[in-house]
Amino acid sequence: MQETIQQLSAKVKLNIDWARRNLTEMIYDQAILEGVATTRADTEAIITGGLVQNMTAEDIVKTRNLKRAWDFILTPETLWSPTDFALLSQINRLVEETFYYTAGQVRTVPVTIGGTTWQPPIPIESQIKEELIAWQQRATVKKPIEAAIDLLLYVMRRQIFLDGNKRTAVLTANHYLIARAAGLMVISETLVADFKKLLVAYYESGDETVIGEFLRRRCWQKMSSA
Repeated sequence: MQETIQQLSAKVKLNIDWARRNLTEMIYDQAILEGVATTRADTEAIITGGLVQNMTAEDIVKTRNLKRAWDFILTPETLWSPTDFALLSQINRLVEETFYYTAGQVRTVPVTIGGTTWQPPIPIESQIKEELIAWQQRATVKKPIEAAIDLLLYVMRRQIFLDGNKRTAVLTANHYLIARAAGLMVISETLVADFKKLLVAYYESGDETVIGEFLRRRCWQKMSSA
């Protein structure tokens, strides 16, 4: 592992340190986006192994799973890995562990989305892999933030997995950004309501112009040295 760590650039190492320094806040924000009833204090207690009394067992597990998934994407070995279907599946497996037997697998049943009558088609694994390869090719000629936003929105709208797609999308986009020392994608608690409205509109139209600009201007956190 030490050799792998040494191979990471100084800027990537700085981005990792920055992410770890803000890990509690990012996990809290993701939990709120997911509808988990938590506080910053309870979130910190959970991820440091403490006890909480005012949360359901399900919400506690979701928060712990987010911590495990963040730890996974911040390891040097994972950051050296491509942002591909295998990584996407592993992240979903971590965030949905103990909830679904099919966590990390492409869903085979219909799903509904709150706030809209729009229903995503059932995905086919071979098509998902092809679409991700196409995204990787487009990403080579885009700025990292543009490619990360495209990926995040694609995963959310495609609804690849039975559950946990938003969490998986945010984590995967951050893997892509951190590996390139390009900052963090954080949908903060104060932006969740606005983001969800834009997300419903994006689900229904497929047009990422407005929500993409929202993510770029209000959710992208850049390192001061970048």
